[in-house]
Amino acid sequence: MNILSRTIPHSIGNLTELIKLDLNFNNLQGSIPSGLGNCKNLLLMDLSSNNLSGPIPPEVLGLPSLSIVLNLSSNYLTGKLSVEVETLKSLGELDVSQNRLSGLLPENLGSCVSLEKLFLEGNFFEGPIPSSLSSLRGLEALDLSDNNLSGGIPKFLVLFGALKYLNLSFNNFEGVVPSEGVFKNASTTFVEGNSKLCGGIPELHLSRCNSKTSENTSLKLKITIIVVILGVTLVFSIFLIIWFRKKTEQKPTTTHVENSLLQLPYQSILRATNGFSPQNLVGSGSFGSVYKGILEANGAVIAVKVFNLLNHRASRSFLVECIDYKGNDFKALVYEFMKNGSLEDWLHPSVGMNKPETMRNLNFFQRLNVAIDVAHALEYLHHRCETPIIHCDLKPSNVLLDGEMVGHISDFGLAKILSGEWPNYSTNESSSLGVRGTIGYAPLE
Repeated sequence: MNILSRTIPHSIGNLTELIKLDLNFNNLQGSIPSGLGNCKNLLLMDLSSNNLSGPIPPEVLGLPSLSIVLNLSSNYLTGKLSVEVETLKSLGELDVSQNRLSGLLPENLGSCVSLEKLFLEGNFFEGPIPSSLSSLRGLEALDLSDNNLSGGIPKFLVLFGALKYLNLSFNNFEGVVPSEGVFKNASTTFVEGNSKLCGGIPELHLSRCNSKTSENTSLKLKITIIVVILGVTLVFSIFLIIWFRKKTEQKPTTTHVENSLLQLPYQSILRATNGFSPQNLVGSGSFGSVYKGILEANGAVIAVKVFNLLNHRASRSFLVECIDYKGNDFKALVYEFMKNGSLEDWLHPSVGMNKPETMRNLNFFQRLNVAIDVAHALEYLHHRCETPIIHCDLKPSNVLLDGEMVGHISDFGLAKILSGEWPNYSTNESSSLGVRGTIGYAPLE
């Protein structure tokens, strides 16, 4: 036996006809030269019990000629066991034990179908035993001890009829230890140092497996998962409901005039209507005139109703429209502007809008939609409003159409407010206690 030191020379790769290389139990240092990959006739390589360091060269693991032994044990080799190990299909024994190798055991290890002995103990391998090892049916010895392997013991180990030695000790395996195959013999099977293992033959001195506890744990896990899913679904549903409610409650600023506009100063209304310019005049009657305007604040299109207060009836109508049942008064009447005019203009074009007749015809579905809009508005006024209101003068000219041809009820000058707080108001002429409205026409209300 020699005591060789220093490093293995790279020139050793020039020995292309080399069949056996045995340098074990020396003081060799440094890394394993990748030039060994040129020794295409090597059948045996033993570099064990030295001070070699660094990773195992892929060129060495990729030598398909190796068929007897590849022993690199008891060194200071680091890194992972590379995928090139799948090339060793004819190898009988692989020993890389007592090194500093780490990472997962490669699935490719299952390609070494001729292996009879596999020694990987004393490293830092982690993760489960690869299922691909089930193809190594000729294994006689398997040592995976002193690593960080985890998971359950694979059932395929029970089927290895040639397996005479199995060492899984000092890892993090868990679950039930089988009682068949190699596991029947406590002198050939070692599983100590795995605190989460249970069962097996009595000679292994493991705790008994509590099947009920296992089932309860599984049931608790399932219940936890279901509860989490239901909780997430519930939270998401509540979020959707809140979002939809906010969506329906929001009023688009481009189509609705905010209530705050009723407190606009006179100067804002004056600028919006260009000083109540005749060009902004939409229409006029005995009670006053209506002007179109555009607010500077948000660009909303409005209609401003200006009354001729010298007309006694107009004053009375103004009071009715501008004073609500609680006595709140408004200094001006500002409405959302309805660009498509009234339903009267569309049903009887000659009376109203000065537009081509083809643009003013309502088809059946448009008429039906307007009727539904009016019905919804009346249903709200009669049954859902905090204080029920009876319009008393519902007719086509009081149904205004917006840009989307949605019907809006207007002109509540003769509306009757059904409130006990207004007993005197309900008996006067403007409140329409009796039959009120357009002469010769009485609405179904």
